[in-house]
Amino acid sequence: MAAGTRTGPVVVTGGAGGIGSVLVRSLLERGRTVRVIDNLSSGRREHLPALGKDPRLTLREADLRAPATYDDELRGASEIWHLAANADIRRGTADSRVDLENGTIATFEVLDAARRRDIPLVRYTSSSVVYGSAQLLPTPESYGPLMPESLYAASKLGAEALCSAYAHSYGLKVHLFRFANIIDGAMTHGILFDLFEKLHRDPARLEVLGDGSQAKSYLRTEDCVAGLLVAVDRALEPVNIFNLGAADRISVREIAEKVVAAHGGRARIEYTGGRRGWTGDVPQQLLSIEKLRALGWNPSCSSAGAIDRTIAELARARGIAPGRAGSTPRG
Repeated sequence: MAAGTRTGPVVVTGGAGGIGSVLVRSLLERGRTVRVIDNLSSGRREHLPALGKDPRLTLREADLRAPATYDDELRGASEIWHLAANADIRRGTADSRVDLENGTIATFEVLDAARRRDIPLVRYTSSSVVYGSAQLLPTPESYGPLMPESLYAASKLGAEALCSAYAHSYGLKVHLFRFANIIDGAMTHGILFDLFEKLHRDPARLEVLGDGSQAKSYLRTEDCVAGLLVAVDRALEPVNIFNLGAADRISVREIAEKVVAAHGGRARIEYTGGRRGWTGDVPQQLLSIEKLRALGWNPSCSSAGAIDRTIAELARARGIAPGRAGSTPRG
C-alpha cells in the first residue's frame, strides 16, 4: 500500500518525543493529518513547532493505559504509530513496574483500541535489546532465541508478541521496528546526553560506565524515520519485522574521547570498570540491516558520523565552542 493511497488521520503515540516529533513532521510533509497522543513525561510541546499553526496537527495529553481519555483521537483514524514507552532502561530496573505499565500494558490498550475502532494498521517501535547478548553479529531479524536482559527489553518483546497476536487474531497489519541507538541534537537521554551533562557538572572529570569496550550502532533520527516510511510503504505482510541501525558500530571509549575533545580535550576520563555499563546493558550490539536495505533504504552516515554530527549539535545548543586540538586525558 503506497503512502498516497491511505486515507484518514494518523495517530502517533509519543509524538512529542525525539523520534516521534521527527516522524510527525515527515507525515505532515506527506500531506497527512496527524493526531499526537503523549503524556509529556519526556516529550515536549516545543518538539512540535507546527502545533497551533497547522490545523492538521493536534495534541492530546493522555495516559495510554486509560483509553477512554483518548478515544476521540482514534475516531476515523487509518493507522497508529505506537512510539510511546519508558525510554530509560535503568529507571525500569529501579522500579520494576515502569516497563510493565508504560510498555506492555500501554501497548495492549493501544492494540485493543485499534481493534475496537477498526484501525487496520499499527506500527510499533521496539528495540535491539530484545535480542539480548546475541551470539551472531550483525544480528538478523530471524535470530533466536530472543533472551532479554532487562525489564525494558522484556516489555518490548512482550509488546511485539501482542502485536503479532492481534495481527493474526483480528486481521491487523503490523510493522515491528527494532532500533539501534537513535540520536540527534534534541535528545534528552542516552550516552551523549549523559556525557555532556556530566562534563557540565565537572569539566575536569568524565566518569564513563563500564570499561569503554562496549560497542554499538548509532543511527541519526532522520535516517531512522526515513527507514520507517520505506518499510511501511513497501513491506505488506501481516507481520513485518525490521532492524534499523547503522552498518557499523563505535565503542564507548571512542565516544567519550570525542565528547571530551569537543569540550577542549582537558577532562580526565575515568572508567568504572567491567564489560557491562549497568544492569541490563547489552555491551556488544550490531544489527543486520540488509532486510531494509533490500527495500531501498540506507543510512546517510556511519555510527561515527552520526556521533560526530550529534556532538556538534549538542555543543552548539549549549554554547560550547569547538574543542581545541590536543590529546585527550584518559583514566
